[in-house]
Amino acid sequence: MKKLTLAVILVSIVTAFGCQQSIGQQLKQKDPKRKMSKTPAEWKKILTSNQYYIMVESGTEPPFQNPYFNNHEKGVYVSAATGDVLFTSDDKYDSGTGWPSFVKPVDPNKIEIVQDNSAGMVRDEVIEKSTGLHLGHVFDDGPADRGGKRYCMNSGAFKFIKK
Repeated sequence: MKKLTLAVILVSIVTAFGCQQSIGQQLKQKDPKRKMSKTPAEWKKILTSNQYYIMVESGTEPPFQNPYFNNHEKGVYVSAATGDVLFTSDDKYDSGTGWPSFVKPVDPNKIEIVQDNSAGMVRDEVIEKSTGLHLGHVFDDGPADRGGKRYCMNSGAFKFIKK
């Protein structure tokens, strides 16, 4: 039993770092004072505390403990801040990381990829272009037959609208 517990802990740690690797693209450098469409105080009035933590403070929710990582219903994932459709269930897949993962956004013009050098790592951050708010990160380890990208998103940045 101790070996099984240790194995589960080890897999959880490795998986947690799955959303923290770099794909090394040439991207815009993340501006620590990035331009947001509203001030943090204004977003605080609009977003829940979890949404604020994720989207404004660039937080990350725990793997396997978020509403959409295991959601298999058909529908769309809209920005919690704007209601814009950003991802669809047709492009969602089970990456095993504990976060909702997608092979592509609905409209690449609605997101922006910026280099994120926080936490001593180099990663490619996905932000909502119209707001400047954090959604998650993108990596080059997605399904090869579907473009090879893994958009590793935070459930708290979205609302799911069932079809």
